Amino acid sequence: MQDLAEIVRFLRDKQMMLTTAESCTCGLMASLLGDIPGCGKALDSGFVVYSPKAKNRLLHVSFETIETFGLTSEEVATEMAIGALNASVADIAIANTGVADDSEEDAGGTQCFAYALMQGERQVSVSETVQFVGDRGEIRKQAARYGLEQLPSKYEQLLDKLRTHE
Repeated sequence: MQDLAEIVRFLRDKQMMLTTAESCTCGLMASLLGDIPGCGKALDSGFVVYSPKAKNRLLHVSFETIETFGLTSEEVATEMAIGALNASVADIAIANTGVADDSEEDAGGTQCFAYALMQGERQVSVSETVQFVGDRGEIRKQAARYGLEQLPSKYEQLLDKLRTHE
């Protein structure tokens, strides 16, 4: 498990500001960073968008995307991440949507993450689905830590994507 102070240092070293767009983790990512001294130089904002209406109203996630792919989907997470970038002054975004308990559509622990990067007018994103095991609280905590810990490697993937789409 990575020390989250390293994530704040990573963001500061890269001179980037982060925004989070959180559904299932319900603000835990931003809260975990908030425990670290100096996080104000790396964390711009955190959006907690639990309901479909909040995702649409605050981050412009399309109801069509939600209906087509479901709330727990990489497509929704991607629109959340891009929406958070556009609603903030951040350079990079992490978004999370998922299921902490078993539901009719998805197994408990299914978590979708998206990371988006903005450089100038260009935006790129990457996404993934991860399965966690545990009770509701454990799944949410694991997902929040995982989302933050993946930031350096996802940043490299985003840069590669920018380079290949020049």
